[in-house]
Amino acid sequence: MNWIATAGVLAAVVAAAVLLWHRRGRNRMYAGLAAGQADVPDRARLELEVGQLPRDARSLASEFEDERLIRVNQFVAPAMLTRLRDEALSGIPHMDHSFIPLHKKGHTLSYEQIMRRAPHLAGFYHSRSLQRWVSTVTGTTVSTTPVQDQSSLSVLCYKDAGDHIDWHYDHNFYRGRHFTVLLALVNRSTGGGASHSRLERQLPGGTAQTIDMPENTLVLFEGARVRHRVTPIAGGDLRVVLSMTYCDDPRISRVKELARRVKDTAFFGMRALWD
Repeated sequence: MNWIATAGVLAAVVAAAVLLWHRRGRNRMYAGLAAGQADVPDRARLELEVGQLPRDARSLASEFEDERLIRVNQFVAPAMLTRLRDEALSGIPHMDHSFIPLHKKGHTLSYEQIMRRAPHLAGFYHSRSLQRWVSTVTGTTVSTTPVQDQSSLSVLCYKDAGDHIDWHYDHNFYRGRHFTVLLALVNRSTGGGASHSRLERQLPGGTAQTIDMPENTLVLFEGARVRHRVTPIAGGDLRVVLSMTYCDDPRISRVKELARRVKDTAFFGMRALWD
């Protein structure tokens, strides 16, 4: 028994050392990716284009305070939409596929993959102009959430028949208020028009309200207070959405960081626990 106990202790020590080595390597990798944001191509031009965002943020603030959700059509210039869409579509081969019976099925491009392969998507999320716009609408100064959070910035893709996500809240693991921003990059059916997939929110009493999201529509909502779902897509349809999260205090405790990683296994598999 002593030999068995000793072997068990040694195995635990080795496992802990390997996990620590892996964690430090990942932290260095994330730091390098974050530092690389300064090298996003055409950053000045991107800021200029994002600076042309809709100017009615203050009028939307009152609606957001009441509803915790606002919707804006034709959010970015056509040239920017094309640029963002092209990068998102090029990332499809690198997406994680997820399937949780009775809850969700779809494909996701993680923050890490976006930072490696889609500099303009990353630059859009990090743009000061967009953060100021979101801050004005929500009534609180927001910033990006940590690079280790793969859901801070992601591309959500519904391309196979039945892809969907059922009713849920976007749980907030951070100290401050947490907001979700969705920008529709592609929303097409085989017969023309929008796909059969719909974003819906649950109203008091259980009624479902459809939030129309044709291409270039932005939806901003407080996910921890808005229960929502995406209904199943039909075969041949395609729905691609840029998902961004912002927070007014992105600090997080170790316990909630672990809980966040467990949540992310629904999108990125078990590797979310240690990556």
